[in-house]
Amino acid sequence: MNDLVALSVASEIYPLIKTGGLADVAGALPGALAREGVTTRTLTPGYPSLLAKLETVTPARDYPALFGGPARLLDARGGGLDLFVLDAPHLFDRPGSPYLGADGRDWPDNALRFAALSRVGADLAKGELGGFVPEVVHVHDWQAALTPAYLHYDGGPRPGVVLTIHNLAFQGHFPASLLGALWLPPRAMSIDGVEYFQGVGFLKAGLQFADRITTVSPTYAREIMTPQFGMALDGLLRARASSVEGIVNGIDDVVWNPATDPQLAQNYSALRVDQRPRNKAALQQRFALATSYETPLFGLVSRLTRQKGVDLLLDSLPALIGHGAQLALLGAGEKLFQDGFAAAAAEHAGAVGCVFGYDEALAHLMQAGADFILVPSRFEPCGLTQLCALRYGAMPVVARVGGLADTVIDANDAALGAGVATGVQFSPPDVPALSYAIERAIGLYRDVATMRRIRLNGMRADVSWRGPAKRYAAIYRSLAKVPR
Repeated sequence: MNDLVALSVASEIYPLIKTGGLADVAGALPGALAREGVTTRTLTPGYPSLLAKLETVTPARDYPALFGGPARLLDARGGGLDLFVLDAPHLFDRPGSPYLGADGRDWPDNALRFAALSRVGADLAKGELGGFVPEVVHVHDWQAALTPAYLHYDGGPRPGVVLTIHNLAFQGHFPASLLGALWLPPRAMSIDGVEYFQGVGFLKAGLQFADRITTVSPTYAREIMTPQFGMALDGLLRARASSVEGIVNGIDDVVWNPATDPQLAQNYSALRVDQRPRNKAALQQRFALATSYETPLFGLVSRLTRQKGVDLLLDSLPALIGHGAQLALLGAGEKLFQDGFAAAAAEHAGAVGCVFGYDEALAHLMQAGADFILVPSRFEPCGLTQLCALRYGAMPVVARVGGLADTVIDANDAALGAGVATGVQFSPPDVPALSYAIERAIGLYRDVATMRRIRLNGMRADVSWRGPAKRYAAIYRSLAKVPR
């Protein structure tokens, strides 16, 4: 049987360009799908840092005028991935992150930048490149979500489209005055089209026109159909409930493998978990913490935002430190929170250490050296941090929301008795609940045999892409069978 051919459209992809979990998913899923008989090509923007990492490049199509300037579509390979790269210097050749300038603000032309990505995605979906004719298209988040809208308004035959919501909070909402500049017809500005709060909603358009909608955990799929978590899109999602499915993310278990990870001070496995403490010592030294195996060490690898619950952790620090524990923090975000943790590190030298920014190598050492990984999010579509923690034997301490609830088994009496616990959950996401979860975690740490059993349960859990890839492949095949 010939492989099914899929086009993925994503605004970032690991290991070439990454700001968050979307990149990890876009980079790891094609390899997992290949084992299910799916061949994937990914369309991504030609940011300068991405172009510099490409291994092979062949011009595939010219666009003399694409949303304000000339562009080229490149047939490329990089980071072990088969790619189409949209080389549009007027849109993507600039410093800063994919979405923000050096001032931390959204690029003012983000609507045009990602409309261009979606427009080219629609062209590829229709087979306009000639030799590449996808049977299904998989678009990720708002930046690619106009793809099914362009296909709808273009008319004619098209492949099925899957839209994955990685975080409903980011929706791509722009003024209605841009409708024509986005190459959308006047009839698109309707409640059954792209109109959203009297503007153009990129994610809303994708939810309207995609054939199937997935999000990154079953619990989050249910949560986003409620007013509390639906971010004003819950009505549309409820209307399309039969097309919505939650599939938990995986992680690349080759990249995230403590037995072979080159970023660690000491490699180890579930069979050699006694070698893990060398990484704890290295992590304590890296963060200028007192070196002590007996001291419980909590790690936080996160964006420093309210969504991630870092304000709850700041207010829970007295409980953590009062129990004789340490905190190592790696992350960046709102100045208020960075300043708060910096002040805590200065006040509690040797107990609190911070590295502001993101460092991929250090993130690996965090998972290998911390006893616990904190994920106190107010909402969390899936979360990858806790999956990496399980793989590396760092017990996750997580809020009972979204994918965190789906992937961590709370160490309650029943789970401990059955020998299946993998971490600590808490609810609601507030300071008293988090402080109590920290206290529970420290109590488990003091029970050496129980802590070891929980640690090994996590390390033996399947957090790979194998299961999720099977479910995505099944969705692809169901869509490919239906002519449009």
